[in-house]
Amino acid sequence: MRVMVIGATGVLGRPLVRRLLAEGHEVSGLARGEDRVAAVHATGAKPVTGSLFDVDSLAGALRGHDAVVNVATRIPDARHAMTLSGWAENDRLRIEGSRTLAAAVRRVGELGIVVQEGISFVYADGGDTELDEDAPLALRGNIASSTVAHANVAELADESRTAIRLRIGLLVSDDAMTTAMLAAARRGSPLIFGRRADWTAAIHPDDAAAGAIAALRAPSGVYNLAADPVRKRELGEAMAAAAGVRRPHALPKWLANRLGLMSVLARSQRVVSTRLTEATGWRPERPTPGPSWF
Repeated sequence: MRVMVIGATGVLGRPLVRRLLAEGHEVSGLARGEDRVAAVHATGAKPVTGSLFDVDSLAGALRGHDAVVNVATRIPDARHAMTLSGWAENDRLRIEGSRTLAAAVRRVGELGIVVQEGISFVYADGGDTELDEDAPLALRGNIASSTVAHANVAELADESRTAIRLRIGLLVSDDAMTTAMLAAARRGSPLIFGRRADWTAAIHPDDAAAGAIAALRAPSGVYNLAADPVRKRELGEAMAAAAGVRRPHALPKWLANRLGLMSVLARSQRVVSTRLTEATGWRPERPTPGPSWF
């Protein structure tokens, strides 16, 4: 299959390209300018220049491909992650970028499969209830743009194309954000947001990449993509061990709920990925957090 990856140089994009190539696919990576060609080439993908904000440019880049996987994000650093303005570029990528992508795909007759990233944080606090793709959502602040991106791509399913929308769990590995959290934990910052007994959905980027590739053979729809749900204390303890901290600190749920954007992380979300497993056979190679994640 000829696959275009948008966001090839990111935390999820790099293992996605690597796994696609290992499976024998022809893989291109979108480079937003000549200055990004070398970075895309370094992932192993063939660089193709084009803009996620220009329909003509993107349509030209997509020609000759059977599928496109859009995992482009712009996650702010910890200093800016607490403000809506810090998430503005990420929201633009998801809202305007997905709208441009849908319009560009309509100009490329041979492109039949579109996979759009998204996040599992959109679910309302479910307590101990398992959350499948039909569970209630609670949208606020910076997470709402994920559902807009999904809606933009979903329209393609009514036009004889396959439109896959992923709700991906918290990416945890040796990436920059996780590394920053571990460094902060050594200075006493919390690794757990909310109650230790609440649930969380996390996933290693390699497993998320494998799930996104599996989704290429799934029918149109929304799919959760996460490792097995665990109690927050389990993920916190694994991260504390990676940080060399004896016991992870927790930010009380009542306090996190008063901290604006932080309240999303305080939810209990027992997200299950049964639908994707049943559709494709995918299962995470790292089902629970442990040393191999870091």
